[in-house]
Amino acid sequence: MSNKKGLLIAVLVLSAFVLLLFISRITGFPAFLNSPPDEFQTCTVERGQIYFSIEASGVVEPENEVIILSPANSIIRKINKEPGSRVKQGEVIVELDDKQIRDEIEQISDQLEMRSNSLERSRLEGQMARIDLDYNVEVKKLRIASIKTQLADEEQLLIVGGISSAKLDETKQNLVLAEKDLDMVLKKNAIRLKQMKTEEIGLNLQIEVQKKQLQDKFDVLAKLYIKAPSDGIILSVSGKEGERFGNDKTLIVLSDLTTFKIRGVIDEKQSDFVKTGNQVVVWVDNVKLNGTIGNVTPTVADNKIHFNVHLEHNNNPNLIPNQTVRLEVLKTVKNEVLRIMASNDFKANNEQVIYVHDSDGVVPRTVKFGLKGTDFIEVISGLTEGEKVMVTKSQPHVKPQKTENKK
Repeated sequence: MSNKKGLLIAVLVLSAFVLLLFISRITGFPAFLNSPPDEFQTCTVERGQIYFSIEASGVVEPENEVIILSPANSIIRKINKEPGSRVKQGEVIVELDDKQIRDEIEQISDQLEMRSNSLERSRLEGQMARIDLDYNVEVKKLRIASIKTQLADEEQLLIVGGISSAKLDETKQNLVLAEKDLDMVLKKNAIRLKQMKTEEIGLNLQIEVQKKQLQDKFDVLAKLYIKAPSDGIILSVSGKEGERFGNDKTLIVLSDLTTFKIRGVIDEKQSDFVKTGNQVVVWVDNVKLNGTIGNVTPTVADNKIHFNVHLEHNNNPNLIPNQTVRLEVLKTVKNEVLRIMASNDFKANNEQVIYVHDSDGVVPRTVKFGLKGTDFIEVISGLTEGEKVMVTKSQPHVKPQKTENKK
């Protein structure tokens, strides 16, 4: 009896196992039931970007170059920094000979002093001239006053017969001439004063021009010690010590280390995806930076295509010149879609049963997936934003699957 009972129990257990195996093949057996608990984690359903990318590599380069022109026709006296040297803002790169500029400064200073003396002498002469002119006017006015007094006396004498009318007419004529003489003197004085004022203005203008010339020379003198306008790396220095260099000629080419770009390279087989304006993800020490493809070199060298990547944040502190970085050239991009982590548990463009955490615990649910990108997979149906899904941990990196168009 006991043997039959044991055999019945064994048959029941085996039947239950077969039934469970059959159900698992239909619904998808949850991996977390036959693996250690520490191999699993949950990921949250969210909205965001999904992209399928192509791997490339790149090197960090300064985004801009600074061209420094020679400030004067001079001789290169000393080169303090050679090409390839890194410089800080304000460091002196090249020193030009300053003897010629100092001689010109001395010459202009002497001329300026002479004109300043001329201006002072002109002012003093003007003051003396005004005194003389004012004196002449006063003399003329006194003469007129005297003639008028004489005329009044003679008019009284004419009444009593003390003088002749001819004498009175002569006095009247002298008064008219004296008044005309005063008027002429006043007009000449006004013209002379205007001339002196014009001469003074002219001297002042000459002085101001020479002051500006002198300041320009001092500015050039300061620029003869050519300094780095920003942090950077010297790319080239034209000329040698002792060599004469022309004004406004390119003397130094300096890279600007305040902003950067990426010089990318990719296999020519992937050239169809390297187009100006396409999006690129740049990985710098596990920091993700977004960028856009700029100029693409049309020629192929060593089966490689070269292109520039302009970064949204081109002054990120993690960017270091000549640093090698990993690039992801985005081929397919979807924005603001439901997504979860791109685990090996999930397959692109597929409907499958997965396990979701809800109020009843871990429950199976049929979910339809779409595009599988580098980091995330698209959720078309079966999940809502904020839900948590069971996935296995430590999955190896899986290359995104190409989207298939179902017809």
